[in-house]
Amino acid sequence: METRSHIHKESFVASADELFDLLVTPSAIRQWWGASSAIVNPCEGGIWTAAWGGEDDPDYISTATLVDFDPPRRLVMKYGKYYAKTGDLPFEFAEDAVTTFTVEPEVDGASLRVEQTGFPCDPLADEFYAACETGWKNTFEGIRKYVVENG
Repeated sequence: METRSHIHKESFVASADELFDLLVTPSAIRQWWGASSAIVNPCEGGIWTAAWGGEDDPDYISTATLVDFDPPRRLVMKYGKYYAKTGDLPFEFAEDAVTTFTVEPEVDGASLRVEQTGFPCDPLADEFYAACETGWKNTFEGIRKYVVENG
C-alpha cells in the first residue's frame, strides 16, 4: 500500500524534559489536547489512551501502544484503535503506521516534532489526512498555551 505522512515541528520556551512530560501526563494531555480523559502507562510497551466528549458517551477515542519510550527524546506510538461516534473511518491505516514525537534541546528551550505515518494515498483518506494536518497545528497551539500557563 502506498502511504503518506505529515510532519509538524515547533520550538517552545520549555525544557526537553517538560515537553516530553506533557506528552505522557494525563492531566496535561487533557489540558493541551482538550481531551475529556486520558490514561497513560509511560513505558515501552505501555498504553496511551485519550477520549474526547462526554465521559459516558465519548465522541472520539484513540488508543495506542508505546513502541519506543526514550525520555526526554523520543516517543513512538502505534495506534491500536480509533473510535468515532460518527462511524468507522472509510480506510485502513498501513500496518506500520506510527506517530513519532521527537524532542530536541535548543538554546532557549526545546523543539517538538511530530511525524504521523501510514495514511493511505487513497482519496478515501484525503479528508481525514487534511483534518489531522490541521489538528496538529491546533494541537501545537494547545501545547504552547499549556507551556505558557504552566511553565
